[in-house]
Amino acid sequence: MTKQFLGSREFFGFAIFMAALFVLQQNAWAFTAPASSTFAYDVYDIGVNKVLKGPIGFVGGVSAIVLGGVFAVQAKILQAIPAIVGGATILKADSLVSSLGMMF
Repeated sequence: MTKQFLGSREFFGFAIFMAALFVLQQNAWAFTAPASSTFAYDVYDIGVNKVLKGPIGFVGGVSAIVLGGVFAVQAKILQAIPAIVGGATILKADSLVSSLGMMF
């Protein structure tokens, strides 16, 4: 006797969940830098330009990649992959935001 992967009740619940995700989806909007004369630009300048693109973001990204390398050497692949991907994302955050802005 073979066992079904999803019973009728589970399949119905999964179908409702996927339909709800399809109905509730929203468009993605690109983030643009605020005007230089506003208060929001000061917060953006400190948070993005000075921290994320500066030495703090660089050290954080490189240390995450090194940590991922240490996990990979210890054969902890499930911890290594997010660390390496997260470190690369931190290092390239400014170009990722601009490229995603071109896509959407």
